[in-house]
Amino acid sequence: MKTLKKTRRIQVIAIAAVALVVAVSLIGYAFRDGINLFRSPTQVVEEPPRAGEIFRIGGLVEEGSLVRGEGTHVTFSVTDTNETIPVRFEGVLPDLFDENQGMIGTGSLQDGVFVATEILAKHDESYMPKEVVDALKEQGLYKEPES
Repeated sequence: MKTLKKTRRIQVIAIAAVALVVAVSLIGYAFRDGINLFRSPTQVVEEPPRAGEIFRIGGLVEEGSLVRGEGTHVTFSVTDTNETIPVRFEGVLPDLFDENQGMIGTGSLQDGVFVATEILAKHDESYMPKEVVDALKEQGLYKEPES
């Protein structure tokens, strides 16, 4: 009788361990492409990402760089006032997207050009993405919005 209880206990522990390993593996697989690191243009220049790595870049849309091509093709440059990265995007831009405004793009770097799959822009006159504010503060270039 004791042997049967001991065997049953070992079976339950083994099944629980296998279930735990499967669950952790599935969670890891789900997060594989779900975590996008944020980088400023300066960080991209100083430490270029791996080929094909998906990441987020943020900064200000450089004045005079916004060029709308045929259809929904758009090119512009994003800057943190220290470095500038050219950006290419195919799609519909947010309504509030404009030059000298904060933006964050998700995509990858290809031949020195950031190819964006998603572009986010500020919400209103006083909003700038936290990551952009932090990057500008780090460089001593952030100015508090006027109330």
